[in-house]
Amino acid sequence: MSTTNREELQNLIHEVLEVYPEKAKKDRAKHLMVNDKALESAKKCITSNRKSVPGVMTMRGCAYAGSKGVVWGPIKDIIDISHGPIGCGQYARGGRRNYMNGVSGVDSFCDINFSSDFQEKDIVFGGDKKLAKLIDELETLFPLSKGISIQSECPVGLIGDDIEAVSKKKAAEIGKTIVPVRCEGFRGVSQSLGHHIANDAVRDWILPTRDDKRPEAGPYDVAILGDYNIGGDAWASRILLEEMGLNVVAQWSGDGTLPEMENTPAVKLNLLHCYRSMNYISRHMEEKYGIPWMEYNFFGPTKIKESLREIASHFDDKIKEGAERVIAKYTPAMEEIIAKFKPRLEGKKVMLYVGGLRPRHVIGAYEDLGMEVVGTGYEFAHNDDYDRTIKEMGDATLIYDDATGHELEDFVMAMKPDLIGSGIKEKYVFHKMGYPFRQLHSWDYSGPYHGYDGFAVFARDMDMTLNNPVWKMMQAPWKA
Repeated sequence: MSTTNREELQNLIHEVLEVYPEKAKKDRAKHLMVNDKALESAKKCITSNRKSVPGVMTMRGCAYAGSKGVVWGPIKDIIDISHGPIGCGQYARGGRRNYMNGVSGVDSFCDINFSSDFQEKDIVFGGDKKLAKLIDELETLFPLSKGISIQSECPVGLIGDDIEAVSKKKAAEIGKTIVPVRCEGFRGVSQSLGHHIANDAVRDWILPTRDDKRPEAGPYDVAILGDYNIGGDAWASRILLEEMGLNVVAQWSGDGTLPEMENTPAVKLNLLHCYRSMNYISRHMEEKYGIPWMEYNFFGPTKIKESLREIASHFDDKIKEGAERVIAKYTPAMEEIIAKFKPRLEGKKVMLYVGGLRPRHVIGAYEDLGMEVVGTGYEFAHNDDYDRTIKEMGDATLIYDDATGHELEDFVMAMKPDLIGSGIKEKYVFHKMGYPFRQLHSWDYSGPYHGYDGFAVFARDMDMTLNNPVWKMMQAPWKA
């Protein structure tokens, strides 16, 4: 399929669904659509945030992954206890490359796996006493930690451990913040509920602790929310905000700290990068503390320019002039990058399937390089994510929610994109099929991709992947 045509795409969807039993076919049809930019809402065209169909290969994670792996894990000065069997904690440890300043094991703890290591006897007799003992040991071994979070795994919810009672008791004893997070993996339909649970834990256990002693906000104080500093993303973004005259006083969660989180309700504006994971706490701070928030996009020079100007519109002329100064400073370098890489990438087609913000936020960066995104979808989106996505995607392009392994592979084989951007679970499947692929959950061990500095890396990586001669030297096993 060399061109995207609405009728052809509708037929493709029907063909892909034919392998399912009738009930599954009817369910999955609600999660697939051909884009129409004229739509005000995606609600009538696509369903999201529903349970995956049993028996299909879903790419989703669990609530524990959303809480521990996304929101809490990157906070560098607290210890996250994975309360339960060892496997979940080990899988969630340091996998997303959330960069941090500090000394690991002294004042920074993101890359260490702390687990209560449940055994059979803990399932039978409960793990409360073991958890209390673990907290005592951690306080002895890591006295410079600012606090502790308890990330509950599935067995904890099943056996009924009272992690709230343990948290209150031990917090009083050691004089530090201890946060119980009820993020058992079986909760909800995906890791999205884990984000929400994590945000609610921050709301209930972190923000109120300084309500009566929070410093006065400066006129240009802002907070970055929903940037996890993958490959240094938040650092690349922070440079631009500070160059335009803003004072970034808090950064959640990548390279973030507990005191920063406690003082966030004093800022003038919350800047939200990953809407899906942090919109809950942004709305709470708006309702309780009167702090406005806005979503921004620092992928690619076009979106960076738009976002810098929109951010500046919330402040006075000094910041507006600062935004224009930053744009003017970096525009020549961006033009050089585009001039170098666009001739090698122009006209190439991309298909995306990721989580969080990436299925829509990176579209502009690809377009800056002359590439076209012909298909995109989320692992765990809600309908408001798709409302935003339909405006970013072109007409008669493919949108898919919680795509199964079968659907994604068949869509790729039919549409024959030049490049695929997805996650680690999909990477090696498409490598074997002979398709150039970038891992867009952790930037394939590269980065940053945010900000002007990040766009230079992004453009290089896309060119390096797509134009690698290895793809012409290999053949899918079933074609040999």
